[in-house]
Amino acid sequence: MNTIQHSNPAASTQPGTPETQQPGSRASRLLSDFSLEITGRDLAEIAEAAPLLAPGARVNVTYLASEDLPLRIEAARAVVGAGLTPVPHIAARRVRAQAELEEYLGALHEAGASDRIFAVGGDPHTPEGPYASALDLIRSGVLPEHGVTHVGIGGYPEGHPDISDDELWSSLTEKASELERSGLSGSIITQFGFNEEPILRWIERLRDTGITLPVAVGVPGPAGVKRLLGFARRFGVASSAGILKKYGLSMTNLIGTAGPDRLIDSLAAGIEPGKHGAVGVHFYTFGGVTATARWTHEYTVRNR
Repeated sequence: MNTIQHSNPAASTQPGTPETQQPGSRASRLLSDFSLEITGRDLAEIAEAAPLLAPGARVNVTYLASEDLPLRIEAARAVVGAGLTPVPHIAARRVRAQAELEEYLGALHEAGASDRIFAVGGDPHTPEGPYASALDLIRSGVLPEHGVTHVGIGGYPEGHPDISDDELWSSLTEKASELERSGLSGSIITQFGFNEEPILRWIERLRDTGITLPVAVGVPGPAGVKRLLGFARRFGVASSAGILKKYGLSMTNLIGTAGPDRLIDSLAAGIEPGKHGAVGVHFYTFGGVTATARWTHEYTVRNR
């Protein structure tokens, strides 16, 4: 299968050069093109976080059931206004009709925010409208009509609590093929995790499967320990005592905060461009947009 290639500054250095052998340079390269995620409730933080981010940095805007279309559009406009690149999410099973999808995409286009979107199935077990999956959204043909040129899709290195591994791989392969057939560029954002080993193995399998789309590894931004553990349980992320200790968390000590320093260090050391292809990072901010932006800025300065 010939899936599309997409340029990524974070993967421009070839393995074996002096830069790839310097830990600081590897970490800087990994974070040279990262993205992060916000909800409509994070509007007030966008302007505060923007100066800590590179101009044009990608900011994903979630599609939550508790937020309506005007709030999602307002968040996308705020991202544009801050000099950043919005990546609005579309949760397929939450879209009640094609007309609703077209209304949302049309409003995004008017806001200058429809070039890149992230397509995901969404939480409801039963679709609320005609789209049961991200693949259905891609196949609909509606996206390019409203200016969409790039579609992000999800990946699950540690599996999904409600979907078998065979189904996940089959779906991912179909989505990559459909993006190519539709003339859309694409990329993959993975579910967050605490351990680099399953992530790197999953990317190797992805490449062996023939999928060359760039991968943004999902990483939790700095947050309270209790909050991180709560999200891990909610999304079925492995959180054994050994993994948590390696990450810097303790199931018995819920006080304080934890950052992704160790995980980023390990990913930077383990990624081999010749084996893993184009790999970057996507931060799940869990409500701490400014804290995540500040952490990335400080980490990058330390690792230059």
